[in-house]
Amino acid sequence: MKFKITLLLCAFLIGLSDYAQEKSKTGPLDNTITTFYFIRHAEKDRSNKTNRDPHLTEIGKARANHWNDILKHVDFDAVYSTDYHRTKETANPTAKRCQVELTIYNPKDLNIETFKFKNSGKKVLIVGHSNTTPMFVNQVIGKEKYGDIDDSNNGNLYVVTIINGVIADQVLEINEQ
Repeated sequence: MKFKITLLLCAFLIGLSDYAQEKSKTGPLDNTITTFYFIRHAEKDRSNKTNRDPHLTEIGKARANHWNDILKHVDFDAVYSTDYHRTKETANPTAKRCQVELTIYNPKDLNIETFKFKNSGKKVLIVGHSNTTPMFVNQVIGKEKYGDIDDSNNGNLYVVTIINGVIADQVLEINEQ
């Protein structure tokens, strides 16, 4: 009888170990908290309508610094930006403060599950555009909740928190400087 209990216990532990290894491939087992902060780039220079990669205006530079001030209590593990002057210039003050390299991403070539897994347990800032930012948020939360940002709005902050696969999201509009 003692041998049967020991054998059952061993079988259970081996099965549990296999389950844990399989589960760890799809995500953490503990109460890991992942938080994504999504913003659109700050105000860009619109003086040359043919320029597809404009820099920020002075107001845009001030907003980029303001985002850094707003988020000053968040110690980011990673900062992502699309490969445009306006997004990189918006992200740079926060990346520098947190002493992290700016990581370039392409919203058209993004595997959302890989992105979420790679950033599991981290605090991440993602800077995008009026259309790519809400699209990215929707992909992370797994539903079509947010539409494109109005072209005159550079102040949306989307916060997505994931704890053990449970996702909570909110959007705040911060337009005061």
